[in-house]
Amino acid sequence: MKGFSRITGFGMSLLFLAHGSVHAQDVAPPAADPASNDASLKGLKNARVISLSLPAPRGQIVDREGEPFAQNRVTYQVSLQFPQFENATKEFVIEWARKRLAELKVILPKAWDKTDAELWAHYQDRRWLPLYLSGFLTTTSGADVAKKLDKRDDLVLTPVYSRYYPEASLAAHIIGYTGSVGKLPTGPINFNEPLWELTEGRTGLEMLYDKQLAGTPGMKRILYNDAGVKLSEEIVKRPKAGGNVVTTLNLRWQKRAENVLRDGCKRGAFVVIDVTTGEVLVMASRPTFDLTEFVGGISTSRFKELNEDPSAPLFGRAFSAQYPPASTFKAVVGLAALQDGTVTDKKTIYAPAFIQFPGHKVRNASGRAEGDIAIKYAMARSCNTWFALVGIDCGPTNFLAMARRVGYGEKTGLPLVGEAPGLIPTNEWMLANQKRRFLNGDSANMAIGQGVLLATPLQVAQGMAAIANGKVLPKLQLIRQIQDSNGRVIQQSIPETRTVLGVNDEAVEVVHEGMRDVVNESYGTGKSGALSWTVMCGKTGTAQWGPASKDQRLAWFAGYFPFENPRFAYAVVYEGRPGETVSGGRMAAPMVEAFFDPLRKEIEGIITAPKKATVIIEGDAPVIPHDDNAPIRAIPVQPEEETEGVPKAVPIPEDTEELDAIEPDEPVQRAEPVEEEDQ
Repeated sequence: MKGFSRITGFGMSLLFLAHGSVHAQDVAPPAADPASNDASLKGLKNARVISLSLPAPRGQIVDREGEPFAQNRVTYQVSLQFPQFENATKEFVIEWARKRLAELKVILPKAWDKTDAELWAHYQDRRWLPLYLSGFLTTTSGADVAKKLDKRDDLVLTPVYSRYYPEASLAAHIIGYTGSVGKLPTGPINFNEPLWELTEGRTGLEMLYDKQLAGTPGMKRILYNDAGVKLSEEIVKRPKAGGNVVTTLNLRWQKRAENVLRDGCKRGAFVVIDVTTGEVLVMASRPTFDLTEFVGGISTSRFKELNEDPSAPLFGRAFSAQYPPASTFKAVVGLAALQDGTVTDKKTIYAPAFIQFPGHKVRNASGRAEGDIAIKYAMARSCNTWFALVGIDCGPTNFLAMARRVGYGEKTGLPLVGEAPGLIPTNEWMLANQKRRFLNGDSANMAIGQGVLLATPLQVAQGMAAIANGKVLPKLQLIRQIQDSNGRVIQQSIPETRTVLGVNDEAVEVVHEGMRDVVNESYGTGKSGALSWTVMCGKTGTAQWGPASKDQRLAWFAGYFPFENPRFAYAVVYEGRPGETVSGGRMAAPMVEAFFDPLRKEIEGIITAPKKATVIIEGDAPVIPHDDNAPIRAIPVQPEEETEGVPKAVPIPEDTEELDAIEPDEPVQRAEPVEEEDQ
């Protein structure tokens, strides 16, 4: 702390606690400076024992590799330390305090104002404790203030723990922020009241895992004699730090996804899921907000500004926004139609330029008939009329049931605040909301991912993970581990199955080949999402969205890779501006390529099958005969001794489409923010 002005005994205890140097009782009590006051400081009856609660350091929220999203740091607050005056009047105390507040305002213009009543009340009941006059100051700004307060005993720096978000806005909608439990007490000092304001999680993981992160407060006891002089200061119980929450997110990938969204759209979302484990690696929303604005409390005016911003930066689009899934949903319809025998790999169906229904028309984006085509070509071309006809023949009961099997229509179950369930309608829903059962026009609309269907980007990516897997819908994971304050793992997630798809291998193979052709054939709508070093499978989509008066559209690109042995599923959505002409192939697919291509070396190391190990014999040891056709077995090795310390989370191996053309007879529902659930 070299270069800092005098730090209160309370603060020194915190620093020693945080950095492990000396005992709190080694700190000398503050000495009064009689020459600086106009009243005597001796003779008052001020003997007492004060017991204070020492807030515990909050645990960390980290990524899968142990990199922090949220942690603590020691910051500083300027406080006013009253001396013990003898026979001081109210006017004298207020004048003394006002003089020092005026001096502080010159040094720190943002210092808090205090009323005369607050100053007098603090002196009467709480003069043994610091009166905080500023928000949190970092080490740098604290050092600057300290130079200007050098050798003062009346204005002092008090170290306190505060929350720190090293990456500011990264994954803000998932991580969440903390807020004050309440202002410090006023009036007589209570037994075991906190030394500074306690905090609690207010949203996101900070709120959902508040109990695990909070830690256990300690206790400090201070003894004063009847002259108000501190005789001793003792930490009776040391605070116990909170545990750590280890997420499945990859911080580097999350940062890259948010940068890609920033460069590629004004508003949108990007999700990446590990197909084999169900772990969410990326869940990014744009726009986002800066978590550091909430540290120490955000002003009412600033919070209102964020809340009323038309771009809705506090709204986590990746899991809270409900959009029409558009043509990405054709993969689900194709799987259902193949499974129930409505179509086969070779069966062709004539796809006209348009199909007329009462009140609206479904037409091909090209404006022309595609002729007699089979499913793989229909997927690659994203042929609306083909899927509308197949959806009618297959029936909404069949393809909507398949949608539910791959995760549409209900929350994923991840620990998220404000996750939306999406909408996969039933006959009962149609009767209650549309006053009719499903009609052919409804089936046609939903078969191309429009009508009343709604899904979050997270659900679309989850559906692609299920289709890529082909056997099961993996249960999604956002938390890998919960660790206690000593780094011991007290909760560990393992891969689980959420739903068995019950789909035959031939149907899955055909859908996989169709999605491969979307990206890799010359006639595919998703060519701009291709990667030169692996075979990408995808599905573009473009949807009418929002009130008709706004003339807005969405662009999607969702899928998985590699084609053989899929490992990563993804979904990207691009919100078009009013009047903007968009398509999944032009807007969304390039963002997927821009995200994954620079990660080539890392991803190739994950998706490439490991080579067989070679047994190397050292020295003159005899050669061990080996049959080349026999499997190579692992050689047991002596386990290493366990090392002390907090373990980090261990990483696991790891052209364009035009608008899906519908002329609606009523406005399409737009994505709206959902209310946060009570937790």
